[in-house]
Amino acid sequence: MSLTSVLLLILALLAAALLALVLRTRALAAQAERQVPQLGEIVPVPGGAIHVVEMGPEDAPPLVLIHGLSGQLQHFTYALAGLLAGEFRVIALDRPGCGYSRRDSDDFASLPEQARMIGAVLDARGIGKPMLVGHSLGGAVALALALQRPGQIAALALLAPLTHPVAEPPALFRGLLVTSPGLRRLIGHTLAVPLAHATRDRVLAEVFAPEPAPGDFLTRAGGALGFRPQAFIAASADLIGQMRSLPAQAARYGELQAPGGVLFGAEDPVLSPQAQGAAMQAHGLAFETLPGRGHMIPVTAPEACADFIRRMAARRG
Repeated sequence: MSLTSVLLLILALLAAALLALVLRTRALAAQAERQVPQLGEIVPVPGGAIHVVEMGPEDAPPLVLIHGLSGQLQHFTYALAGLLAGEFRVIALDRPGCGYSRRDSDDFASLPEQARMIGAVLDARGIGKPMLVGHSLGGAVALALALQRPGQIAALALLAPLTHPVAEPPALFRGLLVTSPGLRRLIGHTLAVPLAHATRDRVLAEVFAPEPAPGDFLTRAGGALGFRPQAFIAASADLIGQMRSLPAQAARYGELQAPGGVLFGAEDPVLSPQAQGAAMQAHGLAFETLPGRGHMIPVTAPEACADFIRRMAARRG
């Protein structure tokens, strides 16, 4: 067999493997959307559109729930939102690019741009002086929004938030470190989804440690939506976006005007309670921990989170 024939055979095999991955990805994505359908309405904003679910009376104090990396609003509707809907106008949303939201460019993955797009949703719906609840990366987005709108945020309740730059992301997320938008999409439409599906049990165990992941997390908490190309693309862009924008944001925390606090699981394996939580005491935010709890406290400890949110709401000006 000639060298040319060998090269052609290798190329044919690679093409067949890529095609198989693309087809597997499409099948898993379609299955995910059947398992976790769109819950709310889509609100167009400059740069994309945001998926929003509202609960509770319209005349109650507004409470905006912002989820974390590789998440979606079902992390809150799983249990926490329902506990608060009797007292607040609860607005749960998919961050730009996540869940059923859309963003037109990876450039909008930076913290200020995500905050701008969420702020545009609030303006479009006439929601003034909201309280912000942010989990994990959503905490960084909530802080970005508070800095963009001084005096316009009633309070902050940050749950296991990212607040300061991390020298190196946790090993669990290093596969998201793809800086090229084109390569990000190639991986998203071929390898990322089958790999995520194959390793789902191990990944969930690491994210929830030391607590067990609930058996219905993929459906009721929306985790299956991670088995779509756009989930990998958005998470990768989010990780790069926060790495580039968080240092400048953290330098501005002295400007924060909103009262509130930070709640961490004391055994959080993903983010350091001291470096990310206790450090915010220097900027006027309270700091509390839940013994024996991990990173996913909106899902595993909704009652404790709801109690914390109520107490932080009582601080609003």
